[in-house]
Amino acid sequence: MFDLTGKNAVVVGAASGIGRAIAVAYADQGATVDCLDIDEPGCQVTARLIQSSGGKASSGPLDIRDSAAVDGAFGDLVSARGRVDVAVCTPGINIRKPMLRYTDADYNAVIDVNLRGSFNVMRAAGRVMYEQRSGSIIVISSISSRVVEPGQVIYAGTKAALAAMVRVLAAELGPYGVRVNAIAPGPVETELTVPIRDDPGWLDAYASKVAVKRWGRPEEIAAPAVFLASSEASFVNGAQLFADGGWTDLDQRYQGGPIETS
Repeated sequence: MFDLTGKNAVVVGAASGIGRAIAVAYADQGATVDCLDIDEPGCQVTARLIQSSGGKASSGPLDIRDSAAVDGAFGDLVSARGRVDVAVCTPGINIRKPMLRYTDADYNAVIDVNLRGSFNVMRAAGRVMYEQRSGSIIVISSISSRVVEPGQVIYAGTKAALAAMVRVLAAELGPYGVRVNAIAPGPVETELTVPIRDDPGWLDAYASKVAVKRWGRPEEIAAPAVFLASSEASFVNGAQLFADGGWTDLDQRYQGGPIETS
């Protein structure tokens, strides 16, 4: 199950964190992986990591805020590989401050990556997959699309919008054999969360909100991405899969004592 042998996958944001974990997981399951990121040296590290384990990978630079560059990258991939079977978009940024302190520059920075950049990738991948009449598009949303906290105003807004975009594109491309889904992680140990994890109070507070009482690891988000890319997810379309350790569904009002089994 979950075999990706023979599939061509492009992972945008593969230089680190969740993107790197997904790229490695895809290669482990047999896919040929093209690693793209604005951080080209990081992408090269990911590609070499895959190659050192016997996998097939290449790397290249891509700024998802540049729609022409995104379109060009997917065009190049089709020319080189013949088709794109899986496209994953992972980049996201957050500027954590109250709305009343948000500047226009702050707003534009978050919107340009999280929403405009994701749109550029989804549109480019969708055009390719529409023509070939098959494919799987996967984007990284967040639990912030459903639950919020102070200081997340634009970040949460972009992730909620991204979840809606996934549903619409899934409806538009579903009749043509293309699936579009999102993964919504909870707190994960990535570069994006370093400022929070560096504060012991924040680190423990986030862990306490999760049913399993810890932060997630990037490879724990890669596993759902493998599922959504595989034929085992052939009837999963327009979904937002929450990989959050139970954060969004856990009622924290009463912890209770240990479970007695006898």
